[in-house]
Amino acid sequence: MYISKLAVSVEKLSLVKPFKTALRTATEIDNIFVTIQLENGLTGVGAAAPTVAITGDSTEGISSVIEQIIAPQLIGQRITCLNRLSKIIQQSCAGNTSAKAAVEIAVYDAACRYWNIPLYELLGGETNQLHNDMTVSIAGEAEMVNDALRIIKDGFSILKIKAGKDWEQDVERISAIRQAVGSKIAIRVDANQGWSVSEAIRTIRELEDRQLNIELVEQPVKAYNIAGLKEIKNNVRTSIMADESLFSPVDAMKLLSEQAVDYLNIKLMKTGGIRRAVQIADMAEAAEVECMIGSMMESIVSVSAAIHLAVAHPNITKVDLDAPLWIKQENFEGISYEKDLIKLGNAPGLGIKRKENLSF
Repeated sequence: MYISKLAVSVEKLSLVKPFKTALRTATEIDNIFVTIQLENGLTGVGAAAPTVAITGDSTEGISSVIEQIIAPQLIGQRITCLNRLSKIIQQSCAGNTSAKAAVEIAVYDAACRYWNIPLYELLGGETNQLHNDMTVSIAGEAEMVNDALRIIKDGFSILKIKAGKDWEQDVERISAIRQAVGSKIAIRVDANQGWSVSEAIRTIRELEDRQLNIELVEQPVKAYNIAGLKEIKNNVRTSIMADESLFSPVDAMKLLSEQAVDYLNIKLMKTGGIRRAVQIADMAEAAEVECMIGSMMESIVSVSAAIHLAVAHPNITKVDLDAPLWIKQENFEGISYEKDLIKLGNAPGLGIKRKENLSF
């Protein structure tokens, strides 16, 4: 069965409230949707989220690369040759990981629809549900405490607290949240590259001294500073996780060989799709380093691919896939969020469908 057509569209999605990190503030997001059509009429869908501050990929750049560079190389290819298709996508150009991810997700969706199996089955999964965390974005202390309490009331037991703009304020905000939510709630901290090495060590030690029981600290320093990550890891008791430092299997190899972190955070928009994400999770498993899977501020389309991978891979033990909960109105359905539980159905492919028919 061959690929006969590929279409690209851009949609703007409004957020429930502003999403603030050390790198950016967003009130709405663009998502680029890719639809692959097979010669028998079956379709597969993928999506990308432009996050210039992290991947360097813009809306215009993603759309252009897909339409002008990747798509022409896929038309006429057999949909069942997944490794070959992934290689074509990855070698089509340098960088542009978000564009590559969108196309590869659509390829996997179409192939699984052709085989009539859910994606998680293709990836070797045994379950179709998992527990999620929820993000508390950067704001004033009182607002962050109120957000945390609301999230707990909504049924979540894991908080991911954004930090990285001012280490002293970060300590006070995290302390206030811990005091408000109690000791049974898990707290993760994400600095989004916002601290220096010395600030990170000082901040994490202060959190430890206050006995705030932080599960992990994500990407405390700049993405390029692998030595800095290792220095922090070696000088604190709290687990350290790489995010922006990890795009490719080569990055994973360096982080693992240097023993620079305790966890790896895999995101499809950074890896360029599913196949390289699996490779990273496999490498980390061999090194006995567990993985989290996360996302940018993305729609349910691309996040659903991450969900399928998360339920399938035994070394992905932590999940940060709350992005669809920040979107006011999703245009796709099929995956349910019930409090902190994410449930997949048994429909083929990603298991999602547009609320209105796609058209070419």
